[in-house]
Amino acid sequence: MNPAVMKPAVKNTPTKNTAKNRYILSKEVKEALKHSKPVVALETAILTHGLPKPKNVNLVLEVEKIIRKEGAVPATIGIIDGTIKIGCNEDEIFRLGTEKKVYKASIRDLPILCAKRLSGGTTVASTAFIASKAGIKVFVTGGIGGVHRRPENSNEQNEQNYDVSADIPILGLESILVVSSGAKLILDIPATLEMLETYGVTILGYRTERFPGFFVRETEYHVDAKVNSPDEAAKVFIERENIGLPGAVLLVNPCPSKYAIDRKVAENAIKSALEEAKEKKISGKELTPFLLRYLTEATHGKTLNANLALVKGNARLGAKVASSLSNLSLSNRK
Repeated sequence: MNPAVMKPAVKNTPTKNTAKNRYILSKEVKEALKHSKPVVALETAILTHGLPKPKNVNLVLEVEKIIRKEGAVPATIGIIDGTIKIGCNEDEIFRLGTEKKVYKASIRDLPILCAKRLSGGTTVASTAFIASKAGIKVFVTGGIGGVHRRPENSNEQNEQNYDVSADIPILGLESILVVSSGAKLILDIPATLEMLETYGVTILGYRTERFPGFFVRETEYHVDAKVNSPDEAAKVFIERENIGLPGAVLLVNPCPSKYAIDRKVAENAIKSALEEAKEKKISGKELTPFLLRYLTEATHGKTLNANLALVKGNARLGAKVASSLSNLSLSNRK
């Protein structure tokens, strides 16, 4: 892809006054960051738009427990009545997961929700942005967004017509280590990887040389390098910062084999899902939730179970990486 076509917007850092007025850190997160303890950011779009009730609330609360058990502090990020909360409490998590008027908050939506005092679940892009601004180095999610697949009969060659998630340019800008199970298989994986390369995102495979496809353990595409421990991943991130490179390290962790979906089964279900989405004219931010719901029904809940399992696995790994980063950073200071 032509980098000039997808050139990132100018990076604008919120002023101190803006951060003070709009970013509210919980006492637990604030203290952890002050004393360089491991902190793991969590998104809330999975809570508001990614999972059915009550699995959504239960998953987030369970993921927070997993992170604490591994010795890190969870920082669940969401928008509550126009305020950006970094470290939502249980009542706020319940609100986001159950109230009707809660929006999906990507980057472009943040100023609108803040201005109108609305609530929303943060996507990968907005969570990575907020976490980075707060000084949080590790962010855990299920799968990142990327380049959406084109209809099979499309002859369009103009790259500007690609439907590209805001996740990619943000990962090219913000210094953060993101743990995910690759990109959702509903996306165009090779185009997504090509664009991540264009934005300079480093992709590490956790004990794998292949890029995972969310609930599919691996695709035919390679990662930039394989790492076998949280310490190895942390060292790569530290060196990226030492070099002065902007942008993220993406640590991909395959879905647990017990819950993973067969690639052919997944592809057949995705093809049917895309056809129905086209017939119903579903696009934009509503497309991914629709496709995931369709796949859950088509696979009799197997993709949903895989989604739950991989998020928990990523949380466990993310907490270990955050602990490694904290320990290595403290060691370097001595």
